[in-house]
Amino acid sequence: MLGAGAILVGPGIIQRERRSSLGPARRQRRVGAGCGDGQHRGAEDQAGVQGGVEERGGGRYQLEIKIPETYPFNPPKVRFITKIWHPNISSVTGAICLDILKDQWAAAMTLRTVLLSLQALLAAAEPDDPQDAVVANQYKQNPEMFKQTARLWAHVYAGAPVSSPEYTKKIENLCAMGFDRNAVIVALSSKSWDVETATELLLSN
Repeated sequence: MLGAGAILVGPGIIQRERRSSLGPARRQRRVGAGCGDGQHRGAEDQAGVQGGVEERGGGRYQLEIKIPETYPFNPPKVRFITKIWHPNISSVTGAICLDILKDQWAAAMTLRTVLLSLQALLAAAEPDDPQDAVVANQYKQNPEMFKQTARLWAHVYAGAPVSSPEYTKKIENLCAMGFDRNAVIVALSSKSWDVETATELLLSN
């Protein structure tokens, strides 16, 4: 089992950082095509990908990666730990709808392949094959609202720059009524930022 760590993905570089299980010292190495060697089997690790600038303002997203004993013949299990508003990623559990993590996995693929595929998914969603139907519907019915909502989630959860002042004000107004902030964000996002219907949803829970 690997110690706690992170894979940081940015423009032009993929880098793996692991904490040694023997102490607080850290060591780094570049991840290349040979990332999926045998020492990773049965491991549980964490990683991070950087979101696209247009819809997510360059926020950073933490992943959980579980590598089975049967790797590389079976894909790793990957989910988003950082909350994200994306048609192919559950806004509740972080589960990912990505073909190479299911039936399109091949033994020649590596963790590097997975991370690059996730970066591509963040930049180009596939709403016709959604993991989150509510998000996918917003993506198709109101692209501009989706973009603003994705930016707000990126700001709140992934450290991206400040997003829509209008949406932020609606969140603050409902939070002032005593509702949980995360619940408010989910309610407003799923109810097209209509305060009345979002309030009804919050009161019904």
